[in-house]
Amino acid sequence: MGQSAPTLSGGEAQRVKLAAELQKRSTGRTIYVLDEPTTGLHFEDIRKLLGVLHSLVDKGNTVLVIEHNLDVIKTADWVIDMGPEGGSGGGMVVAAGTPEQVAGTPGSFTGEFLATMLTAEVSDPPTARAKASRAAAKPGSRAAAKPRSQEAAKPRSKAARVT
Repeated sequence: MGQSAPTLSGGEAQRVKLAAELQKRSTGRTIYVLDEPTTGLHFEDIRKLLGVLHSLVDKGNTVLVIEHNLDVIKTADWVIDMGPEGGSGGGMVVAAGTPEQVAGTPGSFTGEFLATMLTAEVSDPPTARAKASRAAAKPGSRAAAKPRSQEAAKPRSKAARVT
């Protein structure tokens, strides 16, 4: 890239680390935590990144992404919406569930935007992967288990987005 590692932005460094991680043999037991990995990326690059993240999940890993990009959020198996505002007005779990469940949660700003986005895509049939992941989040499954104390429920081997 022509620049030394200390001069990389946080997002660039994160992507370099992700690329290095992808070179390793997958155990299917790794938790990846990414903080806004789409920052500064072109739409096509975001699409490619989503492919990489979903391939990590398909190998049995867990991917946790802190993100505001709705194109990323709508592909999650599980969304934890934090808010309702930022800073001192936030810090509460406003909604948790599949993107469709969050879209139907009153008081969730993310849900409002997701509802508009998901309604616009109603003609696009869900993929087999999406159907399977939604089935895993049914009541009684590990993914839908109630959180202990104030902890948010986090499904294993799924992609989750925290907004």
